[in-house]
Parts: sequence; structure tokens; C-alpha cells
Amino acid sequence: MRRRTFLAAGTGLALAAAAPAHAGTGRLLHVHPGDSVQAAVDAVTGPGWTIVVHPGTYREVVNIPVAAAELTLRGAARDPRAAVIVYDNANGTKKPDGTTYGTAGSATFTSAAPGLTVRDLTLANDWLRADHPDITGTQAVAACTYGDRTHFDNVRLLAHQDTLFVETTALASFDRQYFRRCYIEGDVDFVFGRATAVFEECHFHTLQRDVTFTPKGMVFAPSTARANPHGILALRSRITSGAEDGAYKLARPWVPSYETTAWPSLVVRDSWLGPGIDPVAPYTDMREQYPWQTMRFREYGNSGPGAAITVPGNRPQLTPEEAQSHTRRAYLGDWCP
Repeated sequence: MRRRTFLAAGTGLALAAAAPAHAGTGRLLHVHPGDSVQAAVDAVTGPGWTIVVHPGTYREVVNIPVAAAELTLRGAARDPRAAVIVYDNANGTKKPDGTTYGTAGSATFTSAAPGLTVRDLTLANDWLRADHPDITGTQAVAACTYGDRTHFDNVRLLAHQDTLFVETTALASFDRQYFRRCYIEGDVDFVFGRATAVFEECHFHTLQRDVTFTPKGMVFAPSTARANPHGILALRSRITSGAEDGAYKLARPWVPSYETTAWPSLVVRDSWLGPGIDPVAPYTDMREQYPWQTMRFREYGNSGPGAAITVPGNRPQLTPEEAQSHTRRAYLGDWCP
């Protein structure tokens, strides 16, 4: 086992007995150990299908196309540790043709499908820097999602750098994504992207990174379009850490070279921030020309040692009136997942 204990083989859960590949009726498909999740996705012939993944470890890359609209992909067990989809590509991993995958291309799980629902699964990228000292492109994505109305419920997302890429279908799109009761862990910028993304009752965990400097990493790196009034919202969530106190920043702004007009937006509210977050200076810059102080970074009603306001200028807060515009309903609009 290459990393930690996220694989189904380490959970002590019984595996389902093998069955014919993708057995199912109507718009329902089942995937058992020995089957391929991607093959089941490829068998989907239109919107509204459900794929049930039975307990086991599926080492493969999964790509869900636009045509698989309103797809539900769920684990057969309620425990998300039971069914694991995992692979180990990184940004700098070479393809057979000699090119590299890039950040988005490194993802174990990618979906462009509108109306996607994923629940009761683990999505992981177990690529490790220590195993590949020759590779400098160390981003290794567990999930890259860029369809509108994407809904993750009770999903574990595990990687190190760039764990979850909440993207949009186009620069001008404000695609909405909703994550509820999810566990997300990583070290550098491990929740990042341009989508309107709401995280409710989620658990973010910062890893102990084998470096001598601090910060060891950042939880969020939004790249919100300037025209989008809503970026990343985390509410009623918590942040824990496997690293020493104050070793992590809460966020830094990402202004991509392909969208230099981006105006990153992040609101963390009504959440518990553990001691792993630096309370004195919780934000930092990614690039000097885009200082975090000029971005839309705000907090409201947070608690815990990582939320202590010791230098008020370093912790911009919403007013109660402003907080009314930063709710799940305000961000998701007419979509009620």
C-alpha cells in the first residue's frame, strides 16, 4: 500500500462477490471488483443513469463526458472508504507520446457532465513526490469537475498538491458545484479553481509535508472570474491538520496566466479552524503582482485557534449585512441539490 490507509483493502470491509460486468436493468449499472468504472461510464447511452460501484479498489482513470448528463455515481456501501477509485498521474508525468499530462490532465476523476451526483466514494491520486524526484510538475489531482450542478455528498477526496480542481466549462461560465459532508485532504492549494463552489459540513485536513520551510501549504486557491459575484464558500465546516501549529495558510489567490483579469473570491464562515492554520497571517500571495489584500477574501463567524483575530488587518471580516449574500442559496440560485 503506497500511502496512508485510504484503500479499501485497509478498511476491513468485506468486498462484494464478483458479478457479470456492469450487470443492471434499465438505467442502472453495477460495477464489481475486476470490472472497470470507465467501461460502465462508456456504456451510458444518455442522461439519467446510475452507476453503483461495489466495495473494492479500482485503479484507473475515469472521465465522464458531457453526454452523460444527470449521471449518479455512487458507492454501494454508505461508508465512502469501501469503494476507491485511484490512480497516480501528476502534472509532469509523461504520456506515451512524450508530452506531459498537465494539472487538469493528471486527474484520477474528471467530469464535464451537467447534473452529476457523486456519493459514498473515495476518489484519490496517490502519486508521491518522494517517489519521483525527477518530476517538477508535482500537481496531482484527485478530481477535476467542471459541469454545472455538480453535487458531491459523503465523498473522500485524497491527494497532496491540487487535490480538488473546481473548474468551469468556459471562462465566461459560472458553473455551480456543491460539496456536502465531504472529507478533503492535501497540502498545496488542495481546493482550487474558478467554479462557484459551496462546501457545507465538510472536513478539510492539511497533511504533514516533508519540507523544512513554512508555510507548508494552503487549503484554498480560488481563481474566480471577475464578473462572477460568487467564488468558493465554505460554511459549517472544519479544518484540521497533521502538521505543526501555524504551518498552513488558509488561502492564496490564483490568477492564471490565461485569465489575468481573475478576481479570486473566498468566504469561510461559521467554521472551526484548527491550530494548523496560521492565525496571525492566514493568507499569502501566489504572485507578487496579485496581492491577496486586493482579492475578495472574507471570513465570518469562525471559531477555533486558527480563527483567532490577532491582527485585524490580516483577517477581513464580513459584516452581518454582507453575510446575507454569502449563503448556499445565494451561491446556487435556483438549483436546490
